[in-house]
Amino acid sequence: MTEEHRPSTGGARFAEVFADAQFRALWVAQLLSVLGDQVARVALAVLVFTETASAGLTALTYALTFLPDLVAGPLLSGIADRAPRRATMVVTDLLRAGLLALMAVPGTPFWVLCALVVAGQLLAAPFAAARAAILPHVLSGDRYVVASAVSGTTYQSGQVLGFALGGPLVALVGVPGALLADAATFVLSALVLQLGVAEQRATATPATRTAGLREGTRIVLGDRRLRALVALACVSSFVVTIEGLAAPYAAALGGGLLAVGLLLAANPLGAALGIVVVARLVPPARRDRLLGPLAVASCVPLVASALDPPLAGLIALWVLSGIACAYQVPANAAFVAAVPDAHRGQAFGLAVTALRVTQGVGVLLAGLLAERTGPATAVAVAGALGVVVALVCAAAWTRAR
Repeated sequence: MTEEHRPSTGGARFAEVFADAQFRALWVAQLLSVLGDQVARVALAVLVFTETASAGLTALTYALTFLPDLVAGPLLSGIADRAPRRATMVVTDLLRAGLLALMAVPGTPFWVLCALVVAGQLLAAPFAAARAAILPHVLSGDRYVVASAVSGTTYQSGQVLGFALGGPLVALVGVPGALLADAATFVLSALVLQLGVAEQRATATPATRTAGLREGTRIVLGDRRLRALVALACVSSFVVTIEGLAAPYAAALGGGLLAVGLLLAANPLGAALGIVVVARLVPPARRDRLLGPLAVASCVPLVASALDPPLAGLIALWVLSGIACAYQVPANAAFVAAVPDAHRGQAFGLAVTALRVTQGVGVLLAGLLAERTGPATAVAVAGALGVVVALVCAAAWTRAR
């Protein structure tokens, strides 16, 4: 980790972060995109489960938002190290808006819808890499760590609002209307970024620009600290199964669209609360020590699904899991800050690839298990396996740290 990006010992404040005009633009653009995305995810989940009544196909559709990163992460994230980073974000936002408009066309066949979902997720990789790479240039030191916490809180809070409002909105305007609303958020996001963020390129020589995937892979795999951080992040693949199974789980509990939205919002709500606690109450020097214990704690509440709790109890358990998931923010900040700027986009893309692919596989396997055993059992099994894997990853992080 360079001195430029090493967290300070005093801890920055949220007001210092929001005082920066460029960060405010990045924040507004992120909030717009997240709100629209979660509404669209509710729309897709409801559409598929309503038409098929299949937990497996519902989970498969949700998994399609993760699996394209297997290709996009390694091959497309490097664009953020070679092309202007603001332009990368603006162009990908506008392209995703176009794809969502196509999804909204009535009567779109299921396989075409899946293809458009995959294409949209392919474009998400260079956008996320460019945003992650540009943020340390906007804010440094512990202001960068707090900015990462704000971004994480915004993402989780946007999920809460999007998921909670998604069910009623879909019921009000229908699936096409919800998808068009998501397309509009991407257009607005592109406009905010274009007007509010200065263009920035990677500080790279022609030689490092051409190294791309090979050098990014070497950096990530060659540093046991980075490897351990990626492994800890991937523990979320067990937690995210609850999102893929929210619609069939709500149906099993006798709930409707409101129950789907509440279940989807529970974990992000907890994560938003946890991120604020970690950013404001935990000194920067102690955050690294909490990564392992919190990763384990994020999976423990899921095991209680085996007791068949009612909807209110289930929501409380998933909120607790989300609070522990707050470890992802300091882990992400530590990873990005530890990678040289010339390869930051590529390295971030590789990490996101590992994260999203494991999440997609986790959701898919949980959906298949739910077909045979029911959603409650599938979530409980995912939680138990997650505890075991998290303990191993926590031990690896302790040794690397």
